[in-house]
Amino acid sequence: MRGYQLKTPGPVESAPLEQAELPDPAPGTGEIAVAVRFCGLCHTDLHTIEGDFPLPKLPVVPGHQIVGVVAAVGAGTSRFEVGQRVGIPWLNRTCGRCDYCRRGSENLCEAAAFTGLHVDGGYAERTVVHEDFAYPIPDGFPDHQAAPLLCAGIIGYRSLELSGVRSGETLGLYGFGASAHIVIQIARHRGCRVRVFTRSPGHQRLAAELGAEVVGRAEEADPESLHSTIIFAPAGELVPLALRALRKGGTIALAGIHMSPIPEMDYSLLYGERTLRTVANSTRRDAEELLKLAVEIPIKIKTEVFKFDDLNRALARLKAGSIDGAGVLEISPSG
Repeated sequence: MRGYQLKTPGPVESAPLEQAELPDPAPGTGEIAVAVRFCGLCHTDLHTIEGDFPLPKLPVVPGHQIVGVVAAVGAGTSRFEVGQRVGIPWLNRTCGRCDYCRRGSENLCEAAAFTGLHVDGGYAERTVVHEDFAYPIPDGFPDHQAAPLLCAGIIGYRSLELSGVRSGETLGLYGFGASAHIVIQIARHRGCRVRVFTRSPGHQRLAAELGAEVVGRAEEADPESLHSTIIFAPAGELVPLALRALRKGGTIALAGIHMSPIPEMDYSLLYGERTLRTVANSTRRDAEELLKLAVEIPIKIKTEVFKFDDLNRALARLKAGSIDGAGVLEISPSG
């Protein structure tokens, strides 16, 4: 099968992903093999490819917003049939036995494995996952529009929940890529007002189209104007700016897996029972709730689709912030 491997991390501008002919993975007990149709592009892929955190496996096939069809099933499977459309997200498996798993916080499992990091992911024509960590894709979403729901949607949903924002309150979004353009639709569906802060003119236009009441740059946010905030951009310098705009008792959720250093700041920015918290991965419950909500709203996904041979160029575009909405890689649309 065709696939992209990362052998040595490096800047995406240097095209570190290499095309290769890889063996078709076979499903083991409890697993399904999925013929990948589309895979979304995610900032976590950038951090993986550029080596921003330790990589547990090399070479590795990145990609974790996967939509495809079941090509084969292993022994002991019962959830899916061959030919069924499924999605595979970032969370690939957990131990199911530790304290975190038992209390419903499987996203914090010390033995968790993640798609495209610990196991080969979706930048290839075929992948394998345990059936318990795959999801039926709801009708009404074409493959390329469903793919961003599998991480941008799920992580955005969890970030929104952890921000604590309530109907009638004002939510701030810092950075407006794939995840934020989904979150704004959920927040507005719930009756929240949304203010978006981003440098990109294209992202600003999309935010306004999706109903942001204020669109501007982070430096322009009014002091203590936001009840809750989500920071999607992996830029630590945004944290003090966002705290200045946060009301007393408010929460800032940091949605990324990686962030540049947060600058030293005066304690007064946190004082007033303001909360700063991270968002670490997601649970299967998050995925199920988001996919159900996507149908109910319904969420509209803006995508830019890239051909298989254009992956490195697409990732460079993602890093530059020049993709409005979500970037998606076409692997094999016919399945």
